[in-house]
Amino acid sequence: QVVPHEVAGMANYTKNIVIGCGGKDVIDHSHMLSAIYGIEKTLGEVNNPVRSLLDYAQEHILSRLPLMYVLTVTNQSDSTTCIQGLFVGSQRSVFESAAELSGKLNIFTLEKPLSRAVVFLEPTKFKTTWLGNKAVYRTRMAMADNGELIVLAPGVRRFGEDEGVDALIRKYGYKGRDEVLALADSKKDLKNNLSVAAHLIHGSSEGRFKISYAVEKMSRKEVEEVGYEYLDYDDVVDKYPVDKLKEGFNTLDGLEFYFISNPASALWRVG
Repeated sequence: QVVPHEVAGMANYTKNIVIGCGGKDVIDHSHMLSAIYGIEKTLGEVNNPVRSLLDYAQEHILSRLPLMYVLTVTNQSDSTTCIQGLFVGSQRSVFESAAELSGKLNIFTLEKPLSRAVVFLEPTKFKTTWLGNKAVYRTRMAMADNGELIVLAPGVRRFGEDEGVDALIRKYGYKGRDEVLALADSKKDLKNNLSVAAHLIHGSSEGRFKISYAVEKMSRKEVEEVGYEYLDYDDVVDKYPVDKLKEGFNTLDGLEFYFISNPASALWRVG
């Protein structure tokens, strides 16, 4: 499925082979390259430094293999995922065509920055901030300075998908790019796990807007120690009842906010 992606700009095609099958070293360095270049210059873009490396691997290595890509482009209709395009072949042009359609269907350009956004993470899919921070990645270019991103995360119970990554996130927290790069240069455990360092950068607002996690399976102390604001899930969902909100702009008690039910499927930014 070709959707906007924080590391490769647009997901799939050679990314799944080179990074997905490349092992830890490839994962670490590709993610860090994206973080250094800048997530906001990467998201939704077909051409970027990571994709250039993937193209190099395709030309010099993967072209020897009998690979065929079957790429889909989907969008959401209510709670249903609908296939809107199927692109099959081995050439980059197949990926480019899929990415062009995905850009039209899955990149939402807003007229003004959002002072408040509320994003819901489906509990059976999102159990860590490692995955759940798509709520941060995919909305950051739409957020206003000093705005607030509220992440409704009833299923999130820890930070990393495995114990080692979880421990590193707890130890260093979500920080801006310059601070994380300095830590990665001086701290051996972070230097040996550059994909985690990249994740810490990507999950930070760089101090530009507030990120609040509304959880029921983590404590205030845990959430605040990694650099996020803590909210009690039951309190917040009473104010923002997910089953009654519509996608996009809503108004509650005279205040406007923007609701997203599935951040993994798209990208939001200001035109």
